[in-house]
Amino acid sequence: MRWLPVLILPLLPAPAVAETAPQAPPRSGAEARRAELDRAFEALRAAPDEGGAALVEARIRALWAQAASPAVTLLLRRGLRNMEAGLPDEALEDFDAALTLDPRFPEAWYMRAQAHARIGDGTAAARDLQEALRLEPRHWPALAGLSALQEQSGDAAGALRSLEAALAINPRMPGGAERLRVLRRKAEGDPT
Repeated sequence: MRWLPVLILPLLPAPAVAETAPQAPPRSGAEARRAELDRAFEALRAAPDEGGAALVEARIRALWAQAASPAVTLLLRRGLRNMEAGLPDEALEDFDAALTLDPRFPEAWYMRAQAHARIGDGTAAARDLQEALRLEPRHWPALAGLSALQEQSGDAAGALRSLEAALAINPRMPGGAERLRVLRRKAEGDPT
C-alpha cells in the first residue's frame, strides 16, 4: 500500500516555553480515525491517476471497516459470501442482523442496498443508500449506486447529479468519466 510521505522530525528537547503551553487533549480512536479519513479524502481528490486513487480508496475502506465491531464485521463478511454465492435473500438476513447491532454503520446500509438491488427491490435499495449517505456523506460508492438506480428508473437528471457528486469525492473512480459522458447525453443531450 502506498502511504503519504510523513515528515519525521528529530526528537529535540522542547523549549521551556512549550512546557507551559496548554496541551491538546489526546484524541479518541474515533476522532483519530475521522481525522485520518479527512486526510484520506483530500488525498483521494488529489490522486494523480486511477492506481493512486485505488490505494487511497483501499485505505478509506479500511478506516470505515475499523469502525465496526467484530460481530458486525462477521455478519457483513457472511453476507458478502452469500452475495457471491448468489444468495441475496440470505445476505439480506446477515445485513439486517448487522444493522440491528449497529444501525449507525454506513457500510452495512450500503451492503444491504446491494442485496436489495440484487433481488430487484430498487426502492429499498435507494432508501438504504440514502441512509448510508446520511451517515457518511462522502460515501462515493453509495452515490454511484444511487446514480445507477436512478438511471434504471428513468431519472437521467437525478442519475447525473448523483454521479457528479460521487466524482466530486472520487474524481478517479474507475469508469466514472465514461459513465458521466453517457449520463450527460441522456440528461442534457450533450454530444461529448
